[in-house]
Amino acid sequence: MFFSSVRLGKAYVSFHLLPLYMNESLSRTISPALRKRMQGKACFNFKITPDAELIAELERLTHAGFKFFDDKNWV
Repeated sequence: MFFSSVRLGKAYVSFHLLPLYMNESLSRTISPALRKRMQGKACFNFKITPDAELIAELERLTHAGFKFFDDKNWV
């Protein structure tokens, strides 16, 4: 099952986190600052030099998303 991906663009980096599609409670934990970086339901766009606080929050979301997938035996 697809979990996440990173795409390098010319002016930004995109991070796709699929667990956000399937876990509404996880999506509700996204801060307003990180939500501003969202494009769609599970994609975050960052300039090449992102904000460290937003990356830390994205790391937390990624770990929580992995736990969600792991609890369902999808990884």
